[in-house]
Amino acid sequence: MLEMRFPSRGDVYEALEDMAVDYLTHWRAPFTGGGRGTLRKGDRVTVDHEPVDSMALSVYAAPVDQSVEARMVPASDRSDPKYDGYSLVLRTADLNRRFRLIPEDEA
Repeated sequence: MLEMRFPSRGDVYEALEDMAVDYLTHWRAPFTGGGRGTLRKGDRVTVDHEPVDSMALSVYAAPVDQSVEARMVPASDRSDPKYDGYSLVLRTADLNRRFRLIPEDEA
């Protein structure tokens, strides 16, 4: 049985394979959007918000490499003056199975 590790703010993970992931777009307006994009093997992400629950089923994360944004978020969103960034939504189960936790001294 796989032992489940629950993520914490500041954790850095590396994708072990290419995978489709969900993202949310943030806006300077009462609106949100999002979609699906691809993380590539070797992409690193940082858990950038403390999970609300210590046993959270999913967390928000940000890619370490800023070029991931151009791969995922359409140019029409990124160029909109009200666009205010994006967050990946990653399942805890995927972080345990499809990512490698990077030790702090390697992050």
